[in-house]
Amino acid sequence: MTPVLLSWSGGKDAAWALHALRQREDVQVVALLSTLTEGHERSSMQGVRNDVLQLQADAAGLPLLRAWIPQACDNAGYLQRMTQALETARRRWPGLRTLAFGDLLLEDIRQWRQRQYAALDWDCLSPLFGQDTAALAREMIDAGLRAQLCCVDTQALDASFAGRAFDHALLRALPTGVDACGENGEFHTCVSAGPMFRTPLDLRTGATVLREARYAYTDFMPAQD
Repeated sequence: MTPVLLSWSGGKDAAWALHALRQREDVQVVALLSTLTEGHERSSMQGVRNDVLQLQADAAGLPLLRAWIPQACDNAGYLQRMTQALETARRRWPGLRTLAFGDLLLEDIRQWRQRQYAALDWDCLSPLFGQDTAALAREMIDAGLRAQLCCVDTQALDASFAGRAFDHALLRALPTGVDACGENGEFHTCVSAGPMFRTPLDLRTGATVLREARYAYTDFMPAQD
């Protein structure tokens, strides 16, 4: 069985990739790897808090590895930090050389990953790639995945969608042209429950703020905080 390190953003696609990989008999996810931004203590795209990422990993029953990147990080800096994190992972699991992602549709992103990580002697796996995203979104929801929109690109979607539950009502409300899974960057999610978790997370909703005059971020935190 091939050991796999899964890139973990804290969102629904990474969570569903974990679920999909666990249905296979040829691979075993041994750990999650999150990229976090120094000073913000949050996942670099979704803005999910570090402590929420840890709660998700605990609920999935997997170790969480972290690649810390500086603010305003360029591609070279990102790859340097990722290389360090991957070396740490390989020391812990010597046979590990496969990195999985929750990518759905964007072929250029998938090819970029394959080129960059092949140079580091890593294979890339995209278990969800090429699926119909509208059907996939419905499948996630029907299977019990629970998530909320933690980041909305207001150039694609009204800021009022930030904080909303990722559910059938949301799918019906999405404007024409917005991908049902937000695969074009229209929105990102923070997952709190699903078949990939032993128990659901108890999260509460914080404030919504607009950053860079474009991105509406809704904060989610452990309920006891």
